[in-house]
Amino acid sequence: MNQSETQDFSKLPSLGTTIFTVMSKMAQEFDAINLSQGFPDFEPPEALIEAFRYRLSAGHHQYPPMHGIPALRTQIQKKVARYHQVFVDPETEVTITSGATEAIFVTVQALVRQGDEVVIFDPAFDAYAPAVTLAGGTAKHLPLTGTQFEIDVDALTRAVSPRTRLLIINSPHNPCGGLIAQAVLEHIADLADKHDFYVLSDEVYEHMVFDGQRHVSAIEIPALRKRTFMISSFGKTLHATGWKVAYCVAPPTLTVEFRKIHQFVTFTTHTPCQWAIADFLAKDGGHVEALPAFYEKKRDLFKALFEPLGFQLTLSQGTYFQLANYSAIPALRGLTDKDCANTLTQKFGVAAIPISVFYDRPPQDQRLIRFCFAKDDETLRQAARRLETRLNERRKL
Repeated sequence: MNQSETQDFSKLPSLGTTIFTVMSKMAQEFDAINLSQGFPDFEPPEALIEAFRYRLSAGHHQYPPMHGIPALRTQIQKKVARYHQVFVDPETEVTITSGATEAIFVTVQALVRQGDEVVIFDPAFDAYAPAVTLAGGTAKHLPLTGTQFEIDVDALTRAVSPRTRLLIINSPHNPCGGLIAQAVLEHIADLADKHDFYVLSDEVYEHMVFDGQRHVSAIEIPALRKRTFMISSFGKTLHATGWKVAYCVAPPTLTVEFRKIHQFVTFTTHTPCQWAIADFLAKDGGHVEALPAFYEKKRDLFKALFEPLGFQLTLSQGTYFQLANYSAIPALRGLTDKDCANTLTQKFGVAAIPISVFYDRPPQDQRLIRFCFAKDDETLRQAARRLETRLNERRKL
């Protein structure tokens, strides 16, 4: 099949392999420390692993209910009530999914029709726009603004039209680490009521918020509650990204439509993992409450290690990602972010993600890369030592 035939055949002709796969493969090939893809290099809680072992041996190997086992949905109900002061019905408003990416895809397919517009804020997680394209919709990209990458509510107000079907928001934000303020959510609620559109709220990093701040969920805003698909992830919360267990909370009428698609995408999610997570949450050992301090300490260690190397950081408010401006580093500042990420991986031995890949139209002069600090402290120290050694070698040339 030649290139023109591929273009005609493909439903996503301009899309290649995701940047996370590309950079992780490159990191492995060049034996680089992988601070690119967002996964911890430490184990999940031992109590979770013990619960998994028990459920494996207890005969939980067959299909669970399509929308998730009751025990886990009940724990999600309690979790949502505890952290967001919102009551949800575990039978009609909670659906377990095989990762947050599935939940995002299913939400878009359930809502978006041919010709609909979906507003996406750039930089954006790379799963959003392809899902819109596959649903026959059009992604309308708006840039986040300022050093904190905030939503410009005036630009959003102008962008919304009668064709707007869905708005996708992400807080805490990947890749920027920002939070959406309650006042902005309330403005979105007013717009949604006025123009009759829905909201997909990607909140997978909801428990990683720093400096005494609090994540405000979209479902906490009464006017948004009836229009919102809230998506979160146990993979992020429990340091178990490979388990691919997430969930969607939505009102009953929206959940009905969500499940119509979900049942034909994955149908259901790994049974013993669901039971193990339900057991772990039921015992409530304080893991979730400890996450902000746990990751804030790692963020601060990353700052202490990487700022002396010349990286300029606007500290992450949430997630386990940190943006780094490299424009003050002589050996790197002349490079595009893609070339910088490749150079760091191939020649410096530390892998990062270029930010331009998260844009529909990236800024030309941007010099930002994303690092993941969900790593063992020694991994972060080793990465800093590698960079310091390579930068010193470059200065001597």
